[in-house]
Amino acid sequence: MENCIFCKIINKEIPANIVYEDKNFLAFLDIRPLARGHTQIIPKTHYRWVWDVPNIGEFFEVAKKIALAQKKAFNADIVRSQIYGEEIPHAHIWVWPEIVGDEKDLKGNAEKIISSIQ
Repeated sequence: MENCIFCKIINKEIPANIVYEDKNFLAFLDIRPLARGHTQIIPKTHYRWVWDVPNIGEFFEVAKKIALAQKKAFNADIVRSQIYGEEIPHAHIWVWPEIVGDEKDLKGNAEKIISSIQ
C-alpha cells in the first residue's frame, strides 16, 4: 500500500525502534506508548485486518514471543494485548507490559526487549 505508514516502516522509509524482525513479521515500539515497551506487531505483507492474515498462528506466535520478552525485560506480571485497526489500515497487534516507568525512553525500552527475546 503506497500511503500505509506501516508499509513504509517495513520498507525502512520511516525510522522505527524495531525489536523483532523475521521474513514475515516486524515488531517495533509504538511512538505513542500506553506503557514502557508498548509494541506493534505487523505482518510484512499488507493486510487490512488481522483476520485476513493467512498465517495467523505464526502472527500470534510472534506476539507471544514479544509478550514473554516484555515480561522478562520489565519484570511485569501482566502483558496486555489488543487488536485494533481503525487508526492505521494495516493488520496489527498491540502488546504492552502493565508497569510504571518512562514509556518515552524508546531506545532504552527497545534494547530491553531485544535482549530478552529468546
